[in-house]
Amino acid sequence: MNFRVIIPARYASTRLPGKPLLDIAGKPMLQHVYERALESGACEVVIATDDERIRAAGHAFGARVCMTAAHHRTGSERLAEVVTQLGYGSEDVIVNLQGDEPLMPPALLRQVASGLIGHPAVPMATLCTPIVSAQELFDPNVVKVVADAQGHALYFSRAPIPWDRDALASRPEELPADVRHYRHLGIYAYRAGFLARYTATPACALEMRESLEQLRVLWMGERIHVAEAEALPGPGVDTAADLEKARMLAASLTLRPS
Repeated sequence: MNFRVIIPARYASTRLPGKPLLDIAGKPMLQHVYERALESGACEVVIATDDERIRAAGHAFGARVCMTAAHHRTGSERLAEVVTQLGYGSEDVIVNLQGDEPLMPPALLRQVASGLIGHPAVPMATLCTPIVSAQELFDPNVVKVVADAQGHALYFSRAPIPWDRDALASRPEELPADVRHYRHLGIYAYRAGFLARYTATPACALEMRESLEQLRVLWMGERIHVAEAEALPGPGVDTAADLEKARMLAASLTLRPS
């Protein structure tokens, strides 16, 4: 199975400046992300950044780094530039792995790539996990997804979907027993040719209201394949508290200083 992993990495994080280069178990966080990508079996792994400090760090641990423009608003736009710079074919499968996912199981990178390869009529694939608590369901930071019988996304939202009118209205502290809710994981596989078309399309109203760029794909009339993840992902790093959690988990797993 041939697929490539591109890791968009920004230095100027609002909540955690310099995030990709912060230390976890004796290595920059970005190095852990890069190593998880290599372990997935990808035929190529590229770090995409607009920052010279990240470029230098990537080269220090042997990574291929592609310098991109500083004006990109999203990781998808940065990926599209890399696809153009490196001359990938329109059907090449590109997995977007965020630079703040040091504990992402490599198996999930393979799974999302396989989901796209196995569904040639769709331009994009992603993953989800079951929601296990009402607190998670009502958390606007947890993105929910609903799919059709063929596993194609119907909608993504920060609101609780599907809304069980009777059960949730009367017992909002409990998950309905007979309805499954799913949390969307922010990991994507794209066909390289689709990225240019997607990023050339202006943001739609749904995307801006929910602050979810994948809604643009559905608004364009395209389909996204969604599969339940075969493994639970480790926590991403957005805040200082997330960083400490990642450090503790890394110390108890296999991420060790080289």
